[in-house]
Amino acid sequence: MSIFWLCIVVMLVIALALFIVPVIRGDRAEHTSRDALNKAFYHHRLSELEEDEAQGVVDERPAHIQELQENLLTDIPAGQAPAATQPIGRWTLVPGAILLVIITLGLYLYAGGLGQVSAWNQVMQHMPDLRHRIADDHGAPLTATDVQDLGLGLRTDLQANPDNVQDWVMLGRIGMALNNAATATQAYAHAYQLAPNDMSVKLGYAEVLTRSSDPQDNLTGGNLLRSMLEKSQGDLRVLSLLAYNEYEQGHYPQAIGAWEVMQKILPAGDKRLEMVGASIAQAKQKAGLDQVKLAVNVTLSSAAQQKLPQDGTVFISVTDGTSPVPVAVKKLPMSRFPLAITVDDSNAMMPERLLSSLHQLKVRVRISQNGLATPATGDWYGDSPLTTFAGNGQVSIEINQQVP
Repeated sequence: MSIFWLCIVVMLVIALALFIVPVIRGDRAEHTSRDALNKAFYHHRLSELEEDEAQGVVDERPAHIQELQENLLTDIPAGQAPAATQPIGRWTLVPGAILLVIITLGLYLYAGGLGQVSAWNQVMQHMPDLRHRIADDHGAPLTATDVQDLGLGLRTDLQANPDNVQDWVMLGRIGMALNNAATATQAYAHAYQLAPNDMSVKLGYAEVLTRSSDPQDNLTGGNLLRSMLEKSQGDLRVLSLLAYNEYEQGHYPQAIGAWEVMQKILPAGDKRLEMVGASIAQAKQKAGLDQVKLAVNVTLSSAAQQKLPQDGTVFISVTDGTSPVPVAVKKLPMSRFPLAITVDDSNAMMPERLLSSLHQLKVRVRISQNGLATPATGDWYGDSPLTTFAGNGQVSIEINQQVP
């Protein structure tokens, strides 16, 4: 910072010199009068006449001298004295010099980014503390402002030390935390270039590429993950990222294959097994590989048929038989009975809880008078018994009860 201000002072001194020196030198310039020029010319001609006479070129020297004297007297203006010029006072330059300094500093304060420079200095002073806090697992978490400051400090440090792999990795993670894909990708690319054999660097770079919106980045990330998988067959992080990347690119069979490998590696009772199973089912549904369907046949009792409303909505809800929260729901306008419909994974309430994940189920069919999902007094409904489900099945339900 001191070097910066020294440069400012030097530039101001140069500007003041360009402003003042020409004026001072102009004051000191000598004024050459017309008389002085004539005298100089006269003496020069005299010396030439002496040389010519000595060489015998001219004679009658006195006559020539008299002629020169007459010409000199004729060229002198009568009654005129040379005008004296008043030199500029040096103290009159002081206001101009002060104005120059004020305008220069004012323009810098207005448009020179002094506030940003000051904020940058504060960030650099706090960098040791920010580094300590991010390395301390039990320390106070960083705020969004702290993360931004840490990113600024890292970029500054990397200007001086561009070969610091860990700083590039940290900057990449900050880019991901701030949802700045460009910063994250560029930082991890630098880290990967410096340490192409570092597993953690490769994994971080692959994650950034797989989450990029650029299809070319996704392709590059997939190739990187497959090369990593050849060297570490059982790495769950690599398998998870590869499955995600393949799924996002629409390569559902490859995604399913990666998730199935994860199912074999994960220990029994691991919470991730449920999520992996749901992902497999969803990928199968997207690929048209999932043929899970439940056929529901609905009939009306004689009492329900007599009191059936003219208008209404049919709700078919499927539960696991234990929790009342539906796994799948299908909504249909009132139609003729008997009714035959099918329910599949596309009717799931949540992507992580699919119909294909159930081993037993219970179905309720309700005719809503007001079209709302919440049961109301007077609605007719019917339940199926708890039924074992193996991916394909059929249940028959008679609507024979009324909500009290």
